[in-house]
Amino acid sequence: MAELKPYRGDYYLWLYLPSTVAGGIFTALFVLSTAFVAWRMIKSRAWFCTVFIIGGLLQVVGYAARSVARDKTDQLIPYVIQSTFILVSPALFAASVYMVLARIIRSLNVESLSIIPIRWLTKIFVAGDVVSFVVQASGAGIMASGGSMSTGENIILGGLFVQIIVFGVFVITSALFHKRYNSTQVAHVLYAADNQDWMKIMHMLYAVSGLIMVRSIFRVVEYIMGHDGYLLANEWPLYIFDAVLMFFVVVLFGWRFPGYLAKGNTKNAPDAESSPSEQYIMDTRDKK
Repeated sequence: MAELKPYRGDYYLWLYLPSTVAGGIFTALFVLSTAFVAWRMIKSRAWFCTVFIIGGLLQVVGYAARSVARDKTDQLIPYVIQSTFILVSPALFAASVYMVLARIIRSLNVESLSIIPIRWLTKIFVAGDVVSFVVQASGAGIMASGGSMSTGENIILGGLFVQIIVFGVFVITSALFHKRYNSTQVAHVLYAADNQDWMKIMHMLYAVSGLIMVRSIFRVVEYIMGHDGYLLANEWPLYIFDAVLMFFVVVLFGWRFPGYLAKGNTKNAPDAESSPSEQYIMDTRDKK
């Protein structure tokens, strides 16, 4: 029968026995959902979504490590793998979301509606995401190695706060672009040629962003409460507020996959030289 064992002396990596069943279920769910996204990526050649696939694979490995850790609570490697991979993988999902917005704006040929220049939009958000990723991974490494728990927790908190701030600015940027574009609805009445797939993808981005934001807030509360706090000392919150939410992120991204935004897939994208919306904007400006 499995029992909780200390890693070194009286230091315990785990504060509970991880569930083999729960870990196995979510390993399977992330395998299937990530494979679905990968299939859609390969089919549409949307290689810019590769980073999203990597995030999904980190989830797979992370929960696989949890599924085998029940009898290995005194071993460092399973703990390090699951804690680090599950913690940082949403940052890779976020990076993909940032890239999708820039491609949507380019596909509509309405770069002038973005409050951040398109050439900088992806770079700024991805740079912030990389900082968040590195900081969180560093904090997780310190905690997993048995170093100062408070130091590791504070570093992770810093990375999570960076992620939340960057995501907040991204949501504002997306919403303002959407609002500005909707102000040209006359163009949609006069011209029926504008592609509407982008709206479905925008709604997906909002949903995915909301899920990642809720998960990040949960993680902040988790680490503020500390290593001995209720959230880290019990397993169910991780599955409800992290695993389930991230699974739906992968499912939604696969469902509303932005494949038509891949370079060369112009069959469903608006003509960059004759976008009705851009023409409407230019005509309106000329009249002022």
